[in-house]
Amino acid sequence: MSAQRVAMRNIKECLRLKFEGGLSHEKIARALQLSKGVVSKYVTAANETGLEWPVLAALDEVALAAALLPTAKVRQTRGERVLPDLITIHRELRRKGVTLQLLWEEYVAAHPEQPTYRYTQFVEHYRRYASTLKRSMRQQHRAGEKLFIDYAGPTLPVIDPATGEISRAHIFVAALGASNYTYACATPGEAQVDWLTALGQAFSYFGGVSEMVVPDNPRALIAHPDRYEPGLNRAALECARHYDTVMLPARPRKPQDKAKAEVAVQIVERWIMARLRHQQFFSLHALNQAIAELLEDLNQRPFKKLDGCRREWFERLDQPVLRPLPQHPYEVVTFKRCKVNIDYHIEVNGGFYSVPSALARQSVDVRLSAHTVEILHGNRRVASHLRLQRRGAYSTQSEHMPASHKAHREWTPQRLLDWGERIGPHARQIVEYQLTHKPHPEMGYRACLGLLSLARQYGNARLEAAASRAVQLRALNGRTVRNLLKQGLDQQPLPKPATPAAQPSSHENVRGADYYTQEELFDDDPTHPEPAAPTAAERHGPSTGRAVDAAGQPQLELR
Repeated sequence: MSAQRVAMRNIKECLRLKFEGGLSHEKIARALQLSKGVVSKYVTAANETGLEWPVLAALDEVALAAALLPTAKVRQTRGERVLPDLITIHRELRRKGVTLQLLWEEYVAAHPEQPTYRYTQFVEHYRRYASTLKRSMRQQHRAGEKLFIDYAGPTLPVIDPATGEISRAHIFVAALGASNYTYACATPGEAQVDWLTALGQAFSYFGGVSEMVVPDNPRALIAHPDRYEPGLNRAALECARHYDTVMLPARPRKPQDKAKAEVAVQIVERWIMARLRHQQFFSLHALNQAIAELLEDLNQRPFKKLDGCRREWFERLDQPVLRPLPQHPYEVVTFKRCKVNIDYHIEVNGGFYSVPSALARQSVDVRLSAHTVEILHGNRRVASHLRLQRRGAYSTQSEHMPASHKAHREWTPQRLLDWGERIGPHARQIVEYQLTHKPHPEMGYRACLGLLSLARQYGNARLEAAASRAVQLRALNGRTVRNLLKQGLDQQPLPKPATPAAQPSSHENVRGADYYTQEELFDDDPTHPEPAAPTAAERHGPSTGRAVDAAGQPQLELR
């Protein structure tokens, strides 16, 4: 004879007496007329589920049987449906891409010969079970309080019309907490400039600023991610200060802190990105125009379980209480740490910018925008430059230079020429010669400055006299002028120029130009034939007997 099956209400009462009443197994068995072994069996099964007593108490008898004995076959009467394994369903739903629709189809396929629940009853059983698990605090969002921002996981392709190269555009999403009013745009990436630029565009789209911005924990914004005291980087802090708001990132690995952003991303993926999947875009601007058109449709779609739409709720709740926008949009900047070189310049993105010379070899902070470069030392701005557009270029301000460098820089070619003109024409002639006979004018600066030092030592009058003598000697350099002044030759009268030499008298050995002209006339004169070639006797010579060549030169004989 088989053992009598224990009713589920008695099992539930057994667990209540144990976990809520704290009775011993013996007292429970005596009260419910069960054996101590049966009591121990169901108490042990309840402990193995890992569920607390309040959760077990909320289950109905069918769900409690499935929880306590998931591997046991539950007796079914004729027409009774197979109960799905709710614990397995809850665990499988944590996997990416798994839905209740998929699990219901697998449940039906696993019991082809047994009656199963339809999809609506399947979902109802699971939701009743899930409601008994750990509860999450429902967030209450006040109007205008929080703006949730995030990036969608999928990207959209953008084709370069010139090269055909395909780049991936990232989709930024922002949603207001109270009205769910949503903004989306495409950016080239997810760098710091992309986050902050898109955030400024979202504020412009909403027409106001929320009290708080809730991002995830991206490296582009968060310098020190922490559960309790996250640290923003300098650019994010400056952006929040510009818009008079607060940026409070969600806790790491806690997506429920930004559930609004998660839902908004999902809706943008379904109603905007999915609709654009068959279109081709050849610029980021064209893609953003298409997103803007679909965004208006998204914000005007009616809610399924609420009255109205996102735009109506935004106009009713968030828009009246948003803070006003600043007069100018935020200009995205980046910060970097640089060390000043010995020439009191720093290198930023290939360009060189001057700082006060007293900061040489010290570290400074650089605030870099699209048009300017600001240099900070001790939170105080010490220099500002327009951003250079060419690598290797220099931007040097005279007030940053030491006094000696500044004096040298002020000597220009025209200033040196004017200084020479004030001393005298010969001094100017030497200065001009030094500036024009060098590969570059600056190479003659030092020689000209040497002449200036001579003027301070000897005076302008003596310098002009020495310069005049140097010009006469055709030695237009500073060394000659210095030697003349040192030896006092500038104070002596200039030598008289040499008189031209007297022409020689007529002489028979002096040949003029006519002589050579007459010789040339004979070349073409037929009355003056060319001399005949020498005879053999002439070649050998009358007395030597040696052979001579055609020109009459003696030849060597080999013996």
